[in-house]
Amino acid sequence: MVYPVMTRDALIMLGCPRFPVQTSLAIYLGHRLAGEGISPVFAGNKSTVALLETADPEGWYLGGGCMDLDEVIGALSEGRLDFDLCVVFVHSDADTAYLATVLALSGGLVVAIVFGRDVEGLEERCREVGCDRIVAARAVHNPLPLKEKIDGVKRWLPV
Repeated sequence: MVYPVMTRDALIMLGCPRFPVQTSLAIYLGHRLAGEGISPVFAGNKSTVALLETADPEGWYLGGGCMDLDEVIGALSEGRLDFDLCVVFVHSDADTAYLATVLALSGGLVVAIVFGRDVEGLEERCREVGCDRIVAARAVHNPLPLKEKIDGVKRWLPV
């Protein structure tokens, strides 16, 4: 596949790697975004970043690389960093807090990708913190239900 020139960027923010689907879907989403000319930058805790880098040792899909989650939040809050698109993976209440933070700090389009066991409850909490762009499916071990929802998004950023 020939990728277009990257002119826009996206933050893919990942929470604790409790559920196996998160890593594979994050890498898959990075691949999809790269196909649209959007350079993905991944953010997570040490374990999450280690899983990503282990799954893609040559960086084929990690695009703009990986960053520490707290460093990204700090840079966003200081105005040193922002993205055209911020995608926050949400599978816990702590993740909804990160989502709320990104909504408050970023000037970019913010999307929540909700998964895990309590999808309906988490979707409601995402709406409560002000997120109206939500991609959701019950997914814990099998990524396909959520992958289908991700595939259903025709364009991640407006032209």
